[in-house]
Amino acid sequence: MKGRKRHILVDTLGMLLEAMVTGANVPDRDGARLLLAATEGRHPRLAKVYADSAYSGGPLAGFAAFFGARAIEVVPRRPDRRGFEPLQKRWIDVRTFAWLVRCRRLAKDLEHTISSARAQLHVRMIGVMLRRLARG
Repeated sequence: MKGRKRHILVDTLGMLLEAMVTGANVPDRDGARLLLAATEGRHPRLAKVYADSAYSGGPLAGFAAFFGARAIEVVPRRPDRRGFEPLQKRWIDVRTFAWLVRCRRLAKDLEHTISSARAQLHVRMIGVMLRRLARG
């Protein structure tokens, strides 16, 4: 994607809890801070947040503790591995991103504003959930 980053918070099934779209110049840790600040008081049962190594760092863990006593566990890659490796708990958000970008509008990033890009994430996730309900 040119110029935008998507930060998502999902449950263990991969369903979207919160989404944040930022400019590409915003570091991942700062995007995570914005995402955690947006979830303040919205998900009281959220106890642990799993993240990849881009979100590592002590200040972020302290920031997360300030917003609801959540623990951030960074799931690192093994240094001896090359290429793709599915990591426990880490693949859930990657799978959710795959569901989201199946929509051409999100894959090509056609939105002009960040708020409309965020709204499209939610609209696409509604479609994913409706398909699951229709199968059941």
